[in-house]
Amino acid sequence: MIVVMLGDKIIKNALMKSYKSTEQFNVVLDEKKLDKKNLGIFIDIEANKLYLMDRKQNILLKQYTVATGKYKTPTPIGTFRIIQKSRWGEGFGTRWMRINVPWGQYGIHGTNKPYTIGYNASHGCVRMRNKDIEELYDIVAYNTPVVLFRGIYGAFSNGFRTIKHGDRGSDVLEVQKRLKRKGYYFGALDGIYGDSLKKSLHKFLEDKNAPQTDWINYNIYKMLDINIVD
Repeated sequence: MIVVMLGDKIIKNALMKSYKSTEQFNVVLDEKKLDKKNLGIFIDIEANKLYLMDRKQNILLKQYTVATGKYKTPTPIGTFRIIQKSRWGEGFGTRWMRINVPWGQYGIHGTNKPYTIGYNASHGCVRMRNKDIEELYDIVAYNTPVVLFRGIYGAFSNGFRTIKHGDRGSDVLEVQKRLKRKGYYFGALDGIYGDSLKKSLHKFLEDKNAPQTDWINYNIYKMLDINIVD
């Protein structure tokens, strides 16, 4: 089984259904004609593209080229929501929209380094050209869903690393969910490897008659039904 975490499948399906050409979606949007409560944002991290969707009509409205996280500081993967909107400056460009990633502060924002757009160049946030973020900022509202997607491996698209106590990320969150589903983890689903997760891991390994370890590695992934394709 390959791990896939698409998040809001309505957005993904609408994107695949309605996408035709780049030029078709490089238009100026009329904010007054948009139903904001039906909007959603889909970000393809591998392609460095942000897509604005109308989820009710199942159509793609606009696409933007963006910059996403570097290999060592990846952009989170999963389904989140916009929880803050601010007019910032300096390295964050002219606008900032924070998304509710539980293990850190991440957002969609402008940049004073427009030459990074189209590349994996950030510390995990999604960078946009200032003119693009200004347009998007005016269109989307609080609680707009944001789906961050990268490849078929979902939360593990940044690699199947060995997770250690104190680590944070989409992969840690997925491990928490797996252990919770199996009845072992009762802590917060926050993507942070803390004492609660370590305790549940130890209990899980004990019940499986497996060697005790604090590290979540290849063998633990397999036991949690997270299969790595060799």
